[in-house]
Amino acid sequence: MNTADVLTVAAEGGVIGDGRTGANLALGVGLIGVAIGWLSLDRIAGRISIGNARTGAMSAIAVGLVATALAALHLITSSGGPGTGNGMVGAIGAIPLGLIAVTLGRRALAHCRRIEQTADRLEHKREFGSTS
Repeated sequence: MNTADVLTVAAEGGVIGDGRTGANLALGVGLIGVAIGWLSLDRIAGRISIGNARTGAMSAIAVGLVATALAALHLITSSGGPGTGNGMVGAIGAIPLGLIAVTLGRRALAHCRRIEQTADRLEHKREFGSTS
């Protein structure tokens, strides 16, 4: 079984299950991505002290891309239209969730980079003295 077959089976809901299983899977993965992105932003803001914000941000981006890809693949492979029970509406709802997860991850990653650059500048000033 090659990669295309595996993705098609995952988008269609696996070997067993109805047509909505693939959409529900994409929705679940999208929600997990949004939660990871939100937690990484909370970590940067100092509201929680567990975990690494940079790792969480990159994980949210990856999970969001997977959710978006699964939802798009489910939309491409599903037959019928909305309201037929094939999970098209769920897949359409999963695409924005995946994109929100990617956006939250990118925002957290940008904050991490900004914090690192500020810390590097402060360390440089302490090491070589203030130039201004």
